[in-house]
Amino acid sequence: MENVPSPRVVITGVGVVTPLGNDPNKLITDLRGRASGVAALTQVPRGVLSIDFGAEASDFSGDISDYGPMDKKLQRTIRKGSKVMCREIEMGVAVAQLALTDAGLTPEDRDRDRTGVLYGCDYIMSLPEEFAVGIGKCTDDEGNFDFTKWGDQGKPEINPLWLLKYLPNMPASHIAIYNDLRGPNNSITVREASAGAAIAEAYSTISRGHADVLIVGSTGSRIHPLRSLHADMQETLAANRSDPTKMSRPFDAQRDGSVLGEGAGAMVCETLEHAQARGATILGEIVGYGSSAVGPAFGKTFLQTAIRNVLRAALGDEPAENIGHIHAHGLGTVECDAQESAAIEAVFGSADKQPPVTTAKGNLGNLGAGGGMVETIASLKALGGELFPILNCDSLSDDCPINACVDGSTAAGSQFINVNVTPQGQASAVRIRSFS
Repeated sequence: MENVPSPRVVITGVGVVTPLGNDPNKLITDLRGRASGVAALTQVPRGVLSIDFGAEASDFSGDISDYGPMDKKLQRTIRKGSKVMCREIEMGVAVAQLALTDAGLTPEDRDRDRTGVLYGCDYIMSLPEEFAVGIGKCTDDEGNFDFTKWGDQGKPEINPLWLLKYLPNMPASHIAIYNDLRGPNNSITVREASAGAAIAEAYSTISRGHADVLIVGSTGSRIHPLRSLHADMQETLAANRSDPTKMSRPFDAQRDGSVLGEGAGAMVCETLEHAQARGATILGEIVGYGSSAVGPAFGKTFLQTAIRNVLRAALGDEPAENIGHIHAHGLGTVECDAQESAAIEAVFGSADKQPPVTTAKGNLGNLGAGGGMVETIASLKALGGELFPILNCDSLSDDCPINACVDGSTAAGSQFINVNVTPQGQASAVRIRSFS
């Protein structure tokens, strides 16, 4: 049997929704300019949780104008469909439409049976308001809930389509339906590692010859009445500061936790042959990836081991000196940053031998499942120019032996590795280079 080389997989369009706006070019400019998206929360009541600040995607309203230019028919369809989309799903659909526009991928340019969608997401929590009326009908004057009333009086008050607003496979479903994309369709839900895992699966799917084009994205929000409460109870969040833009401090000696954020990103991935045939502008090429899961049962250094595994896998046979920069997870917690730094040192050597290391979380906070895609797009936009520095890393911590990028004169290089990890030890990494 003849050995046929796998097709090269390239990126031809991107779209973002972030706490620094919804334009990829503005995003990289703001990151280089040390702008912060952390401000007072508006979607979560202040004075209730331990924190009153977060990184909201305040420029995203859900209005149809946020989805970019489209014909009137598609606008009407999406506007109607938004009735069964929560904010996370709306953001996910919007960045896909923005990426399609950026790629110039029109219906005439694609085979709908070989164009699909692959999306990363997280579990999405319902808003309490969905159940308020029904619960009220089952509650007496003293505030006691009577479960025996729920079936007859409470449940009928719930919108029968409410679940469609919160299912994590719905971003990929909506995008495929709106654009008549009949190729492979998949959803990956591994929290912060979702974006890297989605890119890796997209690369594999296209390399196997199962698709010519895939819309690849991820969306997430940690700013939500219940989700924020869960994070406050279960995770280490950065303490309030008089200047909230100083709260997220990746790898800094005074870091004390992560900052809640929200956002989404998407890219159009296609075979090189397909992209060249339609005259597309090629932004970069996917050339490596890694995935690993190392749980707490492994021991105290489980995060370090998971990150080390995916860095090695994404690097592959590529000489370490060819990596222009590493876009670290950079969560901002004492433990995670220390273990990530140790993993980088294990793979690349001491700080003087490492590529420059940066992260956008100082500017954007933790966007959950959406973070890895936004970070990947930021690094992609930086290639060939200056790398954005780590915001608020004023004094690199002794337990973070990395080549931290803290100034604006560092070159981003021609390729990078982006890495993300969940608190449970699920990690993903991707390696992307400039196209040549």
